Amino acid sequence: MDILKQFVLIATLGLLPLKTEAQCGGPFKAFKEGLKSEAVSLGISAKTADMFLSSVQQDKTVLRADKAQGVFQKPFTDFSRRLISQHRLKVGQSKATEYETIFNRIEKLYGVNRHVLLAFWAFETDYGAFQGDFNTANALVTLAHDCRRPDLFRRQALAAIELYSTGDFDPRTTTGAWAGEIGMVQMLPEDILYNGVDGDGDGSVRLKTSAPDALMSGGKMLQQLGWRKNEPWLQEVTVPTDMDWGLSGISVKLPISEWQKMGVQARQGQLANLPAALILPEGHKGPAFLAYPNFDVYFEWNQSFTYVLTAAYFATRLAGAPKYQLGNPAKGLSTTQMKQLQRELQLRGYNVGKIDGILGAGTRGAVQAEQGKRGLPADAWPTEELLYKF
Repeated sequence: MDILKQFVLIATLGLLPLKTEAQCGGPFKAFKEGLKSEAVSLGISAKTADMFLSSVQQDKTVLRADKAQGVFQKPFTDFSRRLISQHRLKVGQSKATEYETIFNRIEKLYGVNRHVLLAFWAFETDYGAFQGDFNTANALVTLAHDCRRPDLFRRQALAAIELYSTGDFDPRTTTGAWAGEIGMVQMLPEDILYNGVDGDGDGSVRLKTSAPDALMSGGKMLQQLGWRKNEPWLQEVTVPTDMDWGLSGISVKLPISEWQKMGVQARQGQLANLPAALILPEGHKGPAFLAYPNFDVYFEWNQSFTYVLTAAYFATRLAGAPKYQLGNPAKGLSTTQMKQLQRELQLRGYNVGKIDGILGAGTRGAVQAEQGKRGLPADAWPTEELLYKF
């Protein structure tokens, strides 16, 4: 996209702060007409909106992909083993060297550590090798029409129309992930409008074909999401056997001095003098990490706890940290058992969200509370011992 056009577009239309109505469902053709009307109200010509939407079709494979994210049901150790390989580490080191000048610029301008971006680049598209083959326009409008998250995807569909109006998006040929993300680090259209950066100096922002553009844009987005310059994000630690496990979890942040008093120590190097949360992804007998303020920014990129922790951990590996200590975690629950536990917790008044067998934030909090009530280590790791107490 031409940089001047991008500036004028954001300044005049103010697309990002827009609060669109969560209109969804109904006949797909009528839904597209409503989307066209809203685009026109934002200053897009009716002809442009028509041309964008004329080829858009509902894609049922997108809806199936949205409802079948089974990989996130895996525990952290399994998930991390699946995503992290020696090959990805080696390629990451090679990319760090190849794009050293770009990473230097990113760290100077945005304060985002290169290894953090390398980890996202690896996980999102395998360093650009596979960026997704879903038609992006179809995916965005299909998800906007679906009534699960219509407010989010309606805005993204409108942002895609804006990109099309500047010549930087082709609704017939632009492809990406099933959820509408585009390019090497997988950014949604709205994020491209707001944070797209011309990293290679050619006057356009091409996130699919230009690694400098994609990396610079990702760095700017992380800065805008609150990334704190020159601060760590995650550090592996060792923990004593007798501390208060109820203090673990991302919602409890304590000064580093408090963790040290309890016996928490860095496995490598020194602990940072920052508030931190103790994360025990598979209970008090498994791997242990301190999560610093920058770790919270990861959840602005992806809402899955397992994905976020794995991406943050992989970034530390790229920066030279050793493999985590596996420990001897208690056996977790199967998907069927997890759903059973979620139903039991829901019956007792806990908000665990959807009964999906995924150990999300709501389920973790409920498990931790119930463990405390039943005299079990309150480490938020659901086991058969807890399930059998219901």
